[in-house]
Amino acid sequence: MDSVNDDKPRIILNEFKIAQNIPTRATVLDQTFHIKTFKENLRIVVVRLDNLEMEFDLIGIHPFIANTFRRLMLSDVPSMAIEKVHIYNNTSIIQDEVLAHRLGLIPLKADARLFNTHVPDSEENEQDSLEFELKIKCTRIKDDNKDSSRIDDIYKNHSVYSKHIKWLPKGSQAENFKETDVGPVYDDILIAKLRPGHELDLKLIAMKSIGRDHAKFSPVATAFYRLLPDIKLTREVEGEAAERLQGCFSPGVIGLRHLKDGRTVAAVNNSRYDSSSRNVFRYDDLKDAVVMTKIQDHFIFSVESVGGMAPDVIFVEAVKILKEKCMSLLDELEQS
Repeated sequence: MDSVNDDKPRIILNEFKIAQNIPTRATVLDQTFHIKTFKENLRIVVVRLDNLEMEFDLIGIHPFIANTFRRLMLSDVPSMAIEKVHIYNNTSIIQDEVLAHRLGLIPLKADARLFNTHVPDSEENEQDSLEFELKIKCTRIKDDNKDSSRIDDIYKNHSVYSKHIKWLPKGSQAENFKETDVGPVYDDILIAKLRPGHELDLKLIAMKSIGRDHAKFSPVATAFYRLLPDIKLTREVEGEAAERLQGCFSPGVIGLRHLKDGRTVAAVNNSRYDSSSRNVFRYDDLKDAVVMTKIQDHFIFSVESVGGMAPDVIFVEAVKILKEKCMSLLDELEQS
């Protein structure tokens, strides 16, 4: 195991168990690890980022802190969601409770940072809530084509989508926001299917809250992390054995290199996306050719936003919340 005897804290994947290497110096996993060294080693590398998804590496950090960020993004970063549904008329086949639950799960574009948290048992106002309405009625098309079996040729408003939700500005909200800034993230979310005689007449109230209160307020669809895999070859593997070795790992992890002397040998291309399946241990002639490890202070984070806030903003908000919690704890300790 000399190939993993370095200063990085690692988990070594053996055939039937895992082991840990012993770094030559203190790491972030040790209690004696100095805060100054921690600051020097901490790095954040953004690998992929768009409006909805982000993948980034969090390096040089203790697992409990990485998990803290994950939990904060899931349950403590606030967002806006439909909380109250006033049903004036619902003649569809969907029960009132199910309909209200569906509406609450529709992600909204509204930025929760621009609103206050609603005070219980008080009237909603323009600073803490958004109001929408959903009015739609299904009718039969009079001049329908009797020979057509297409539902669009027979009924009007037979499907209710999130695009049918209309914003009702309160106070000065119309001056500060546009409907495209606060409405549903997607226009094609199917809410209900109607038939002639079915009608919906609803008023919807969106409020600010956190995923700890209800999952619909969580700003992320997924937020998870995994340790960075690291694969090293201990000896040269060539020919048919190299092809078998390549098949033991996820695509792109092991590559085949064609040497000038005509031989084909295996080489590690990118161990980042290896699934750690340990299939290599099925072959007695290959199990000693590979050392599979995971670096314990290198986390690959994946964050997928529901659309209300960009994923990088969600992570920054999680950091701010952690800072506030730490400051609050220090204040409590000073006063005790």
